[in-house]
Amino acid sequence: MRKRLVSVMLGTAMAVSALSGMPVAAEESYTIATVVKDMSDPWCLRHQEGVEEYAEETGYNCYVKGASKTDSAEQIQILENLIEQDIDALCVVPIDPEACKPVLAKAREKGIVVITHEAEGFEECDFDLEAFNNQEYGEAMMDQLAAAVGEEGSYVTMVAFLSSTSHNQWMDAAVAHQKEAYPNMTLIPEERIECEDNMDMAYNKAKEIIKKYPDIKGFLGASSYDPPGAAKAIDELGMTGNMFAVGTGVPSVSGPYLQSGSNPCVLCWDPALSGKAMCQLAVMVLEGKAADVQTGLDLGIEGYENVNVNGTDVSGNAILVIDKDNMAEYQF
Repeated sequence: MRKRLVSVMLGTAMAVSALSGMPVAAEESYTIATVVKDMSDPWCLRHQEGVEEYAEETGYNCYVKGASKTDSAEQIQILENLIEQDIDALCVVPIDPEACKPVLAKAREKGIVVITHEAEGFEECDFDLEAFNNQEYGEAMMDQLAAAVGEEGSYVTMVAFLSSTSHNQWMDAAVAHQKEAYPNMTLIPEERIECEDNMDMAYNKAKEIIKKYPDIKGFLGASSYDPPGAAKAIDELGMTGNMFAVGTGVPSVSGPYLQSGSNPCVLCWDPALSGKAMCQLAVMVLEGKAADVQTGLDLGIEGYENVNVNGTDVSGNAILVIDKDNMAEYQF
């Protein structure tokens, strides 16, 4: 762990006390690099906003890097480059958690604190932060899809990558919940479509599914590009009102389909807040307070005031449900 003491107080720079939620003056400077999936994605740009706000609030040197597209090899190269620099912590949203293990193990060997996100159960980190319990999120998505389709009909699940830990946990929980709570709904034989975090691919694959299963009622998507991609196909094929796409999304992308009704709602969390919470966890570890990360901890950040801790997995309570009626409240 590498700390750099500053010779003077950071003036008005403030740090959030992880134990009390109250601001305290920062006396030490840390460099925290955050690596997101894709710097062309509005979701990741919103994550960057949160990190930059955290830097302004605390005086720490916090910044964001990311691949030019959702490409695991490019992300790993960025991580390799960063761990050769003078940084204290890495906050990472891994595209492929398994592929990231060697480079993040190397980072920890060098004394760099590692905080991950969307990678529950990940081994090569000090803590993994989730915005919520992944099972509860998957179940909440299924509840919304069931409401849209009248609790009956066939559906399919969609993920960015079949290697995406959180995405598959959400879909597994959603399907298990459907089988228990909504027996008149049926998962089609394809079960899960991989769309590579790409709206065009989600759109094209949804069209293929509709052609093969013209009576399908629902698309349940894990990536923020899955529901709008499927909704676009639904609208273009004249199936608005008969088919519905639900899942993770943001108003900046899903807005037109929230309005049309083909995407009746999206679920998400504010990535700006999760970005701040990741940085705050990193600071706690750097300050030698990892033992204080326990259930009930208040990180001083909305949605993370009463976290649940299971080993190195930390989860908040930050699920958002956004529809055409409240979408104007969320500027991302």
